[in-house]
Amino acid sequence: MKKLCLLFVFFAFRLQADVQLPAIIGDHMVLQQKAKVTLWGWTTNPAEEVKVTVDWDTTQYKTKSVLGHFSLQINTPKAGGNHRITFKTSGHSLVVSDVVFGEVWVFSGQSNMEWSGSQNLQESIDEMPNATNDQIRFFYIPKGTAKYPQEDVRAKWVVCNPTDMKAFSAIGYFFGKKLHAQLKVPMGLISSNWGGTKAEVWIARDSVMKKPHLVQAIKNNQSIIGMNYNAMIAPIVNYNIAGVLWYQGESNVGQYRTYTELMNDLILSWRSAFNKNFPFYFAQIAPYNKYGDNINGAKLREAQTKNLALENTAMVVLSDLVPDVSNIHPTIKIEVANRFANLALVKHYGQEAGPIFYPKYDRLKIENGKIKIYFREITSKLVSKDGDPSHLMIAGEDRKFYPAEGKISGSVLTVSSPEVPKPVAVRYAFKNDDMPNLFSKEGLPVNLFRTDTWED
Repeated sequence: MKKLCLLFVFFAFRLQADVQLPAIIGDHMVLQQKAKVTLWGWTTNPAEEVKVTVDWDTTQYKTKSVLGHFSLQINTPKAGGNHRITFKTSGHSLVVSDVVFGEVWVFSGQSNMEWSGSQNLQESIDEMPNATNDQIRFFYIPKGTAKYPQEDVRAKWVVCNPTDMKAFSAIGYFFGKKLHAQLKVPMGLISSNWGGTKAEVWIARDSVMKKPHLVQAIKNNQSIIGMNYNAMIAPIVNYNIAGVLWYQGESNVGQYRTYTELMNDLILSWRSAFNKNFPFYFAQIAPYNKYGDNINGAKLREAQTKNLALENTAMVVLSDLVPDVSNIHPTIKIEVANRFANLALVKHYGQEAGPIFYPKYDRLKIENGKIKIYFREITSKLVSKDGDPSHLMIAGEDRKFYPAEGKISGSVLTVSSPEVPKPVAVRYAFKNDDMPNLFSKEGLPVNLFRTDTWED
């Protein structure tokens, strides 16, 4: 009996002393550099003192768990590594090793963000011999759904290697590679995406429940609000990140009317959860000819453009990066990643990089039976590739659109048609599979637009 009691006391002591960490806090992790970052976890003792020491300074951090949960903040220095963090309780010690400081980005959305060498993407397969780099780290969140926000995921940080790179988001990897090459800092890349998912499953539920019109639209779309957010985003919201890249929208083409508001709520809810006004950069969905409606895909792209009114957002236009409009998964991903990287380098890091301005419709002027189109976010002039500007339509007061011709004069586009002597409206690239040929001088495509607000 005495031995049994001693054994019970020993195990009770062990239970009281244990400390556990979420998967996102582990060996090989990348912490956001020069920042106040949160470390958190659990103790089996509901009120256990936790001491944290780091090997880059002499500060000893202390906190006490409340109902078995603890959280504290530490300061990180400028980029570098390899470091150790030690967590201690009354009778237990846990060491996290190979910790580096750098820039941490999240990559989310649906299949075009998920796409990788595992789906036979040739760009990723060709990159495999070059994909050994201990300054790039991956954290892949497996697919999952949950009714309520979860605290943890089954995942781990891994150092970039050919096998894991092949299975990782191609856009995420090539984005991280370009930023690492220019910033010369470690990159922490968090992949959380699922092909075919709709925007509403990625949004924090509370952010839309007070909007009956959105709730009804989501029900009509046969979706459950927040089911992916709960399982694949909520577990990492305490982790300090630099920003988010998003590529999604193909599954919401039929809900273009509510997409702008829905995405604004998603972005704001994520920023609230992460407690940071981070940059949110998104890809405009690419041309595709199988949406089943002639212009709903274009209207979704238009809805995405309206999200740019939200601060600290930016969009990459992909209308020129589609080898096959019958494939919803364009095989060009490196250039998408480079366009994202240029945005981050210029807008977030203040670095010089490639062009980032996609000319956008500003205003029109009707003059002598023609319509002049003026643009914003244009630094010099317009150019058209392989002939005059294509995919232009023009209409009069009868609202019937006819193919039109366009002429460039510097940064102004003049549109006309002999069939419409008194024009009032112009549309450009406003069909699902339009791949127009109008660009900025720097080589970025002009964003689709329409000057009317008519319902078709």
